[in-house]
Amino acid sequence: MANTDDDRRPKYQRIADSLREAIRSGEYGPGDRLPGENDLMATHGVARMTARQALSVLRDEGVAEARKGAGVFVRAFRPLRRRGIQRLSQEQWGNGRSIWSADMENRALEVDQVTVSEEAAPDRIGAVLELADAGTVCVRRRRFVLDGKPVMLATSYLPASVVAGSAITREDTGPGGTYARLAELGYKPAHFREEIRSRMPSKDEAAQLGMSAGTPVVLVCRTAFTDDGRPVEVSEMTLDAASYILEYDFDA
Repeated sequence: MANTDDDRRPKYQRIADSLREAIRSGEYGPGDRLPGENDLMATHGVARMTARQALSVLRDEGVAEARKGAGVFVRAFRPLRRRGIQRLSQEQWGNGRSIWSADMENRALEVDQVTVSEEAAPDRIGAVLELADAGTVCVRRRRFVLDGKPVMLATSYLPASVVAGSAITREDTGPGGTYARLAELGYKPAHFREEIRSRMPSKDEAAQLGMSAGTPVVLVCRTAFTDDGRPVEVSEMTLDAASYILEYDFDA
């Protein structure tokens, strides 16, 4: 009898598929321990390496996570919805709310690391901000943590000549954040452009975000423009792809 496509798949892949289906059906819920290597070896009659590979597939997909000395568990983390349009509305930051609050759904999103410095603008940033040669920028670097897990790294660049002496150069920018302060300085953001791509994380990014092996990052680069088209901020964000859903809701 001819083999089916399923029969031709590697054994570890078939085991991973069966475990994934058990998770989807609710047999294993968030936080539940999955069968260990010994269990899979006995159930499926496979070698330890095959069982290990099957569990590794689920970890690499972000479906499961290993806990040292305890086993492999169904990942319990609930993704964060990043509402790309609502979060940038003037109604959001203009009323003293953080743009990040549009994403949180009453969950605890915190910034656990903040640094602010003045630096020479990288070439790519200077070009976007239309700075003269050797232009300087205010650089704001933050790490965002949701429900105790790091989910995003963000670095914002603003022309130093625009924000000098303002709250933007301090760790706490105040109600409404950077965009509210830019508006007070006469540079109110009126238009935004976001570019999105994906890649595997660098070693440093993976460490800072506490990511499982094999999980990609989503890169979002946003530029804010004033009403007359002047670029006043470039923000580069690195998101743990397993932690986010990017949502865009707009009329036709």
